[in-house]
Amino acid sequence: MRNLGRGVIVGVGVAFLAACGGGEKKADTTGAAAAPAPAAGASASAAAPAAGTGTAMAPTGKTWEVKMIGDATGYKYDPANLTIKQGDAVKWTVVSGPPHNVSFYADSIPSGAQNQLNANMPNTMSPLTSQLFNNPGEAYTVSFAGVPKGTYKYFCTPHQALGMRAQLTVQ
Repeated sequence: MRNLGRGVIVGVGVAFLAACGGGEKKADTTGAAAAPAPAAGASASAAAPAAGTGTAMAPTGKTWEVKMIGDATGYKYDPANLTIKQGDAVKWTVVSGPPHNVSFYADSIPSGAQNQLNANMPNTMSPLTSQLFNNPGEAYTVSFAGVPKGTYKYFCTPHQALGMRAQLTVQ
């Protein structure tokens, strides 16, 4: 009977891994989608969504890189503290120790940021939470266009208890 119980646990674990995407992928799931093209005769500013509207906005500045690491030194984002400008983007890349993701604390982001930040996060599994990434090389990019200035604290859902937390400051 004990072996049957282990088989069920292993079976559930395999089903969980399959549901989380598994497989060999190195795609960049990016929130840096291009802004819609203006209609013929319209100005470019007429086509851009207004800041804070909850419509995905493409980055207008630099893309910063953050590594997602899980190894003998611990589970961490590198760098753990990053300062960017409004309009920049951040690209998180799995280096080791997956699965990893990016999940923002709803109560630790600037007031009024939630709708725009969530809109700028593609393929979320819940509000302010990216999907899980299971393979080294997978990346996730979020635009910080249209979000308020301030501090954005975030964590890795599977490794939060192991201290995988970080923050970025938008200036």
